[in-house]
Amino acid sequence: MSSEFVGLAVLMFAATYPSRAVGLLVPGIHRLPKPALDYLQLVGPAVLSAIGAVAVLVRVPEDGPPTFGVGVDSVAVLAALLITTWRRNLLFGIVAAVAIAVVARALGLS
Repeated sequence: MSSEFVGLAVLMFAATYPSRAVGLLVPGIHRLPKPALDYLQLVGPAVLSAIGAVAVLVRVPEDGPPTFGVGVDSVAVLAALLITTWRRNLLFGIVAAVAIAVVARALGLS
């Protein structure tokens, strides 16, 4: 493990934590209209989802421009999404995605 990403992790925490903890950080937030509260609660997950989607779907070759790519990791994310939606349980979806990734790597598909 490299320590060069510690600064990036701290920066990402500083950028995303306030939006995820808006209910704790802003006094009187409970007086906002319900649609505004719903929106604010979804800002953090939306930002993290966008970062994750780019990490999964964009391939950056060493000698060319970034390209869109679908691979085993995309299949794992899609499976997690479908299972989470179907079972209404995030844990089942994450376990399925990890299992797909582990099996694919063990078989040399990833």
